Amino acid sequence: MPGLYLYCIRKKTDNALDFLAKGINRKKEVFTIIHHELEAVVSRVELKEFDSWKNGKSTLEDINWIKEKAVIHEEVIEEAMREGDRLTSVIPMRFGIVFKDKTGLINALDKDYAGFKRILNKIKGKQEWSVKAYMFDREKLEQAIKENSYHLKQKEEEMAAMSEGMAYFMEEDLKEAISEEVNKVLNDITGHVLEGLGEIATESVKTKILDNVMTGKTEKMVLNTAFLVQEDRIDVFKKKLEDIDDDLKKKGIYLEYSGPWPPFNFTSHRFTAGASL
Repeated sequence: MPGLYLYCIRKKTDNALDFLAKGINRKKEVFTIIHHELEAVVSRVELKEFDSWKNGKSTLEDINWIKEKAVIHEEVIEEAMREGDRLTSVIPMRFGIVFKDKTGLINALDKDYAGFKRILNKIKGKQEWSVKAYMFDREKLEQAIKENSYHLKQKEEEMAAMSEGMAYFMEEDLKEAISEEVNKVLNDITGHVLEGLGEIATESVKTKILDNVMTGKTEKMVLNTAFLVQEDRIDVFKKKLEDIDDDLKKKGIYLEYSGPWPPFNFTSHRFTAGASL
């Protein structure tokens, strides 16, 4: 039995372009359903396929299945953001929102209509940008810390005058002290990035630190953030990013930024009724 898979919601567009992306199963066309001033981006899907996912059966354990569907989900939302040469605001849905029919979707849109309008007004003319920080040279960071710490310099001088045995125990204390300072500096860097970019952005949020398996990088991620930025301040935002990045590289840390992305971090929404999943 076919249902409707929901990708995102946006303001009703005039003469909406056809979608190039296929739906969640790479077969059905992506299309829109209009409800007053809102437009839901959907495609048809077999309910039984997502029923097994909802109930935690075989497909939930099939990581490849989930990855494949999540990638398609993201691709459709990103296309929905781009109407020709311009960007349009969208409310991206979490993965797996399926309705049994058009009536159920319309009822849900109607019930949450005011909330959707409020969110779209909030993000209108704004873009989400991702900013991550990676430590590429811990020794460089530790050296920068030691050069600016009288306490650590004093410990090193004391070690130089000690016997080999005594110096060994002092070295362990020094390593612990440096490790504590590294953690403090990383916290300071987090505050520096959030404060510096937060003066330009409308909103910001810290997100989960990802491990090397997830990032595919050898460098350790030390900061993961997202910013909501007015479109007319993007250039100023990027310039500030580059200035901060230049400063952090002297300490063995670099910034990586990308965007614009669907504003997942600034449009949290849960349907009050109607979704089958």
